[in-house]
Amino acid sequence: MNDPARASGPHDSTRPDDTTAPADAPSGSPDPGASPQPGSSLVTTDVLVVGAGPTGLLLAGDLAAAGLSVTLAERRPHGISNMTRAFAVHARTLEMLDTRGLADELIKRGTTLDRMNMFGQVAFDMSRLRSRFPFMLVAPQFETEQLLERRALAAGVQFRYEHELLSLRQDREGVSAELRDATGGPAVTVRSRYAVGTDGVHSAVRSQLGLPFPGRSVIRSIVLADVRLTEEPKTPLTLVGSRDSFVVIAPFGDGYHRVMGWNRKHQVPDTEPVGLDELRAITRDATGSDHGMHDARWISRFHSDERQSPSYRVGRILLAGDAAHVHSPAGGQGMNTGLQDAANLSWKLTAVLRGHTSDAEALLDSYEAERHPVGATVLRTSGALLRIAMAHAPWQRAGRSLLVRFLRTARPAATKAMGMISGVGISYPAERGAHPLAGTRAPDLDLAEGRLYEALRQGEFVLVTARDGGDPAPEGVVGAHWRSGRTTTLLVRPDGYVAWASEQPDAAGLHAALHRWTGRV
Repeated sequence: MNDPARASGPHDSTRPDDTTAPADAPSGSPDPGASPQPGSSLVTTDVLVVGAGPTGLLLAGDLAAAGLSVTLAERRPHGISNMTRAFAVHARTLEMLDTRGLADELIKRGTTLDRMNMFGQVAFDMSRLRSRFPFMLVAPQFETEQLLERRALAAGVQFRYEHELLSLRQDREGVSAELRDATGGPAVTVRSRYAVGTDGVHSAVRSQLGLPFPGRSVIRSIVLADVRLTEEPKTPLTLVGSRDSFVVIAPFGDGYHRVMGWNRKHQVPDTEPVGLDELRAITRDATGSDHGMHDARWISRFHSDERQSPSYRVGRILLAGDAAHVHSPAGGQGMNTGLQDAANLSWKLTAVLRGHTSDAEALLDSYEAERHPVGATVLRTSGALLRIAMAHAPWQRAGRSLLVRFLRTARPAATKAMGMISGVGISYPAERGAHPLAGTRAPDLDLAEGRLYEALRQGEFVLVTARDGGDPAPEGVVGAHWRSGRTTTLLVRPDGYVAWASEQPDAAGLHAALHRWTGRV
């Protein structure tokens, strides 16, 4: 799945024979490849993360919380918003934040919505999601970033704002990166054991790897703003369209609404000036009213691409978030997908660097094997939602109405669609013959010791067994027991997915699973 020959660039012809340092290698230790460039200072670290958006902040915070040394480089100055467009935090992302003790605080900073109105009909009733969070949270991206940055700082992440990646090279022992200090300080050579690019659609890391980013622009001249409304929409979360326009309106809960609008007849470059009058006109065309919008705290114009890197890993360098995939804003899945990339990758890098895995290469390869198909699915689903919104011909709009009506009345189809958009329906491939639960998301189980997601806050595997039996969990694995009389044995990964399960006592199977996934018995 991760053959570097799939890439096209200077690092793609061969993978280092030994991409994993010995388990007893000192954390962040210098090595023969660590010599700085002339005039540069040298920094050694376990992992270099490039890009301090939500994906990079979560990944860096996880790694540092596990006791690893982490350097996070970001070309922007600290405190300057990059004006990204994310506002939706879906159920699976909230579950993931709950396992880090952050969900409840973030919910207080936004507003929760359990229904989505599409073209005059309730298409998605999220209150039916089987989750502690049966809703979508509307919160500005900077609120998510603030919580993740605070956690990363507390865990010991070393931030280097205003540092731009100039070059990146890897060898058998690690990765060397050259960073330029935009403040005029000396250049920095960062020597790390692994590096991860979370630096967005124009990723310098991906460029250094020579990886292509195939795809295309799918929509131009979307206008986006946070505004106040004199007249509230009839439903809080609304997607509505006319023959030539569509608009999405969502409340933040602080008096402002996120409004995103598009008009087929006004397609201009992103650099064209944009004002509130343009968004008012789009909204009137789509809804019949501009809802008295005023007092925009910011407004911008953007276009949307659908692109995905063919590989998420080349040797010791990996990609996550928008550096690996980018898609339309329909469904609000972008930031959520990136955060879930980070959750999948962080525990695997931690296990490799701690020496807690029986096969480091296979574990790192599983990151791409699991997350690349998810990225491809998100491209398809968000693209389909966008094309539904852009329907123009009478037959297209009639088909759109039929589809929305179908989703409203056909509960299994709506449940499956909500599961994919919210993330709670995503699962990973399991070995042939494995228990049906293997690879699926573990819900927040009720345990004798509390909730499963509270147990996962330790960042380790959790072994769930019957109340009155089972050997104690090995060192480094959290032991827990069913509160009920259930006897199923579950081994739950740090990212909340089931690694192994059995309905009957199976000491040999559990022994093999523990060895495979944790390197312990």
